[in-house]
Amino acid sequence: MTHALSIRPATPADVGHIKSMITELAVFEKLEHMVVATEANLLEALFSPRPDCEAVIGEAGGEVVCFALFFHNFSTFLTKRGLYLEDLYVRQAHRGKGYGSALLRHLAGLAVERGCGRFEWSVLDWNVAAIAFYESMGADVLPDWRICRVTGDALTKLAG
Repeated sequence: MTHALSIRPATPADVGHIKSMITELAVFEKLEHMVVATEANLLEALFSPRPDCEAVIGEAGGEVVCFALFFHNFSTFLTKRGLYLEDLYVRQAHRGKGYGSALLRHLAGLAVERGCGRFEWSVLDWNVAAIAFYESMGADVLPDWRICRVTGDALTKLAG
């Protein structure tokens, strides 16, 4: 039975669910070795006086089944802020029910409501199902852009 999805802003009581789904997402992406997130870190990032990010929770039948974590970025070309989706995850048993689409629509609505010029995210190049899904929702997968990342010792060295 498919229950209607209810989407709401995350609360501090949701941090355990969010951490659990981040771990599930990392396993799916074969990146679990990179997860150092803790519930305490998430609580601080989401609910400090000046939060780093926001999250929404999707519930169906009284169960937390999905989440999306996002933050604002800024486009100098548009001179507007954008909404950047860091993670969207639907638990395995609840996929194919339209919950991912509902989360994307919800976030697109927030972007429009907040006057954002863009709503964007990244997708792993091997995840062809996700790419097809995002394209079906109207997203352009930008072929000419690559993510650049500096972490750990390389970040310390770059900082001088």
